[in-house]
Amino acid sequence: MYSSIGKAIKAPQELIKAPDKTASLQQNGLSVITFCLHTQGRKGSYFLKDHLLLYVKSGTYRVRFRDREYTVRSNEMIFIHKSTLIEYDKSGEASSDYMLDYMMFFLNEKLLEEFVQFAGVKPIYPVSDVAPVTIIAVNDLTRTYFESLQPYFNQPSQVSDGLVKIKLMELLFHLTNSNEHFLYQLLQPGSNGNDNISRIMEENFTNPVSLQDLAYLSGRSLSTFKREFQATYHTSPLKWIRNRRLDKAERLLLETALSVTDVCYAAGFENITHFSKVFKLRLGLSPSEFRQKSKFTEDEVKLELNEQTK
Repeated sequence: MYSSIGKAIKAPQELIKAPDKTASLQQNGLSVITFCLHTQGRKGSYFLKDHLLLYVKSGTYRVRFRDREYTVRSNEMIFIHKSTLIEYDKSGEASSDYMLDYMMFFLNEKLLEEFVQFAGVKPIYPVSDVAPVTIIAVNDLTRTYFESLQPYFNQPSQVSDGLVKIKLMELLFHLTNSNEHFLYQLLQPGSNGNDNISRIMEENFTNPVSLQDLAYLSGRSLSTFKREFQATYHTSPLKWIRNRRLDKAERLLLETALSVTDVCYAAGFENITHFSKVFKLRLGLSPSEFRQKSKFTEDEVKLELNEQTK
């Protein structure tokens, strides 16, 4: 059974403009965003364009990835690999008037490469038991680090790009020094080696993915991914994704009572105007007209069957 499905937020791009954001620091694509709000429960979904470290100061943040759920409580962190779609359910604690206070650190590949070089970390070969999501305990030193960020959030315009970068490097040092397993999490790709392209495509065609995201998830370079995809499907990845999204939209219009807007987002389209345009190009009808015509056809079949049984 399908329920109303909202549009997945691209993170960090769209979170930087979030109305409940309290402060943020940014430097050449690196972002730290803080949130502090009263809530008894908010749900939604993110598609992560960068790696995410999320620290919960107070409250509870539940994350669902595929068929697993992870609960991040006060003074805990969670690390999630980039190119991942997650669902979340966040809430404050009753004892603190449902206050939820947390920080989100978005780390791109360039920062991780610079950290590895600066820290003198040796290359880590693929490990089979590394998961794309993990909970990290926070010790006193790391907690002190989070407190040291507050003056930066109070006057973000006076903080130079270099300082933001140094503070993020400092966080990585804290975490790798206290948790060796985190280093494996950090440096492994989101999938184990050359993953099956068809599985990657089927799992992600409704997500707001780029070709770079799909190549990363498959463990291939962009050029290798496009070449192997063409050899397998005899079309481009973007055309394949559009057709699979249209297939799903057609099925949802026939089998559910979702609104056209919800069908648009559930099928992976990000713009209702574009969705209606490509749907009509394929089927000759707008989504609303298609549903209405299908309903009339179904009613006519039922009427004919009733006549035959009389």
